[in-house]
Formats: sequence, structure tokens, C-alpha cells
Amino acid sequence: MSKPVLVSGAGPVGLIMAAELARYGTPVRVIDRLPARTTQSRALAIWPRTLELLDAAGCADAFMATGLRADAVSIHAGNTTLARIPFGTIASSFNYLLMIAQSETERLLEDHLGTFGHTVERGTELTDFTGRDDGVSCTLRHAGGRIETVEAAWLIGCDGAHSLVRSTLGLAFAGDTLPMGFVIADVHVAGLAIPPDEPAIFWHPDGAVMFFPISRGHYRIIADLGPVALHRPDLGEIQALVDRRGPGGVILSDPVWLSDFGVNERRVRDYRRGRVFLAGDAAHIHSPAGGQGMNMGMQDAFNLAWKLALVERQDASPRLLDSYSSERSGVARQILSDSSRMTRIVLLRSHLAQRVRNFIVKQGFRIPVVRRAIANRLSGILIGYPDSPLNMGSARGLRGPGPGQRLVSWPCSGQDNMPPRFVLAARNSAAARAMIARHPALLMPEPCLPPDENGIWLIRPDGYVAAAAKCGNWADIDMALKNMAGSQNVRTYDGIERH
Repeated sequence: MSKPVLVSGAGPVGLIMAAELARYGTPVRVIDRLPARTTQSRALAIWPRTLELLDAAGCADAFMATGLRADAVSIHAGNTTLARIPFGTIASSFNYLLMIAQSETERLLEDHLGTFGHTVERGTELTDFTGRDDGVSCTLRHAGGRIETVEAAWLIGCDGAHSLVRSTLGLAFAGDTLPMGFVIADVHVAGLAIPPDEPAIFWHPDGAVMFFPISRGHYRIIADLGPVALHRPDLGEIQALVDRRGPGGVILSDPVWLSDFGVNERRVRDYRRGRVFLAGDAAHIHSPAGGQGMNMGMQDAFNLAWKLALVERQDASPRLLDSYSSERSGVARQILSDSSRMTRIVLLRSHLAQRVRNFIVKQGFRIPVVRRAIANRLSGILIGYPDSPLNMGSARGLRGPGPGQRLVSWPCSGQDNMPPRFVLAARNSAAARAMIARHPALLMPEPCLPPDENGIWLIRPDGYVAAAAKCGNWADIDMALKNMAGSQNVRTYDGIERH
């Protein structure tokens, strides 16, 4: 039996990582030191781009059946609505925000993982590891104290902000801690005069209070406290903050979770060292503004899993894996910048700056193009890899996305227990069929319709464009595939193996 990929950490990121590897037929084990999955709501927001990827993985329907669909987010000052940003203009079949407690996200992903015959090994902790050229020797401690040595093909640290994998690698987690405390409460809310499925932010001279619906009548409330020592709040303190900063008439009851937290903005420079990778909070943490954290981590997993599956099957060169860190660290840099900017806008303390902010938001967000731009930015559909080492060619002069950009919809490129495959989007011609015959280990057996009949697109398993060219310019497509393929998987046009 081949060595498994070991995934350390069974939060949403680790579960997606394990499930995608299992879906592609790659041996995998996923462990978590805790005896049971979280019962807390924690991360709530799943944005359209993540839903698209969950749909390609085959489990989006379960999420949509469980979560609460939010069609807009609104910003208020007292009883005055400054802005309302609808999501219906987002260019995705999932043009809304799905609100779902992290406890439910983990349950659904664990069920999804189970469809491939895998379970989370709970109460099992990674305590040490040693990387080698041909694998990673990992030491595990099981509940009860039993020690196990696992020879893994690869190790993926999905083990959170205090990652043992990151610290063992000695990777710097560079960044800052905001001099600001926050309180959080999951409570029943009555008397809030906004749509029950709409997140709402209330700005006040003293700070902000934010309402995020979890289920009917049940909300997550977050408020900043200024530069004070962190402390666990009681319901009375949260009620007082809501009374002062909110619209009035809001009654809180039945708290499920009351806590405090600080905000760190940190990331590693490199997501990989040898056969060890980082994903999710182990690689990047930031303000919850924009609700991007869990989405970033899950998209890390989707990005890495198909690449690792192809390399493990020897259908692609190991150099394919070099693109993971460069692609995802670029996204993290942008998201951290966006979330930091949003946090500082919300937490303005100068009353003059607050008045200017409120005026600009009220006037600027009346413009439809501004509202659409903000919605698309939040949704994740604009995330791309313009500087990816996998990119080849150009879509200049064609109606369709360029290399590194997302295709709005793409055919499923990997069935259950089948390896991931690229999709060739081109007219069905002898040249297209010859290209598929030349790269049978990387391409789906049939081409699909292109965005523009005058072009050719090579679509990655995660729905991003790897290469684009005008009809007849097959060299760009061929070069992109040759750069990823192991030499043993490239054939000549007459089907003779290339040596």
C-alpha cells in the first residue's frame, strides 16, 4: 500500500483537504487532537466562490439545505440606513451569502468525507515529524498515550493559528496584533427591525455593533471595546452595548456562547517546505471583517488537493506543487489587506473621520456599480492567480477569461474516486482530439464548449484558466500541459510514447 497523505487538523480546512484527496482516490489520513468536533458556531460565512467549489466537490446541496441564505448586507447609523449591498448581482449561480455555523459546516464535511469511506481519527495528536526526500516520518500520540510512527508521503498542517506544523518548521508568522478588544455573543434577538436573514452593521461614535443571523431569531453579535484588556462578557454587557450603539428596541436572551477575542493579522511567507504544507489559519490569520477567513482556508485546500493528487499518481511533475504557495500567498496578501482596511474603517475613533466615512458610504453606495463591485469583491469570484507559474498564453481578443482567472462555470473535472483532470474548452475538432490523445493523463476525454468559439481554453480542476489561445494556436496549450506533466505521460500525436 502506498504511503498516505497525513492531514493534521479536522476543522473545515482539514476536512475539505481530506475529502478532496479521498475523492481523487489518494490515500489519506486525517487526525485531530480533540475528542469531538466543535459545538460552537465560530466562522459563519460561506461566500459564493467557496460554494462553487463545494458544488464541484459534490456537497453544496447539503450546505444550502442547512444554512441560511442572506441576499444583502446593510450598514446603519442608529435608525438611519447608510447603505445596503445586495448580492443578487454577483456573477455566480450562488449569488448570495450562506450563513451557517461552523459546527454544522464541520458536521456536513465529516459526513461528506464518510462517503469515501474515511473518518476523522479523533483524540490523535501530531507531536513531531521529520521530513525526508521520499516522505515525512510523523509521530502521533493517541488517546490513552499510545505512540504511533506514521510514514506519510506528505504532511499538511491544517492545525490552526497555533500550528505545531508551522512552529516545527520554524516558519515566521509575521504581522501585527491590533490594540483592540472585541466581544462576541451568540444569542436570541428580538425587536431588530431589519430582514431576519440580513447581516447588519451599526456604526456609533463609540464603536460598532454587528448582527449576523445564524438561524431564525438567533444571531452572532460582535462589538469592539477599544484598547481595553480582554475579558469574558456577560449578557448584560452585550445588551448595554446593543442599547447604546444599535437601533433601539432590541432585546437579547438565551445566550449560547459569550466570549472575547483579539485580532491578529499574520501570515507565513512560504506555505511549503519540502513535503510539508500549511493551509488555513496555520498559514494566515486576520480580522473577521468581511468573513473571509474560513473561505480562504477552504480554498487553500481546494487549490492544493488536485495538485497533490496528480503528483501522487505521477500524472504530473512534482514541480506542479510549487504553484501552491505562490498562488495562495498572493491571495492571502490581498485578503489581509482588504480585511485590515475594512477593520480600520469600522473602528475609526475621530468623530470628524466618522462623519466623513458615513457621508462617503451613504453617497457612494447609492451608485449601482459601486454596490456591484463591493459585492463581487466580498464574494470571492474575483480571486485569481494572475502571476501563477502555471499560466500560459493570452485571451486577448477573445470573449472569455484570461490565464489565472476563474471561469464562471466549468464542467466537473474529477468524478468520485477518479483522478482530477483538466478540461479542454475548444471546438470539437481533429486538433482538439489530438491534443487530448497527447496528454491523456491530464485531460478529460472530451472537449467542452469554449466561452468563445474562436478560442481555446485549458481549464484547471479548480475552475481557473491555465492557458488560453486563439483557434489554431495549440502550441500554448501544449506547452502548458507539458510544463505540468511528467515526461512519461506526454505522447506524440500518433500515440507513440515520448522518451
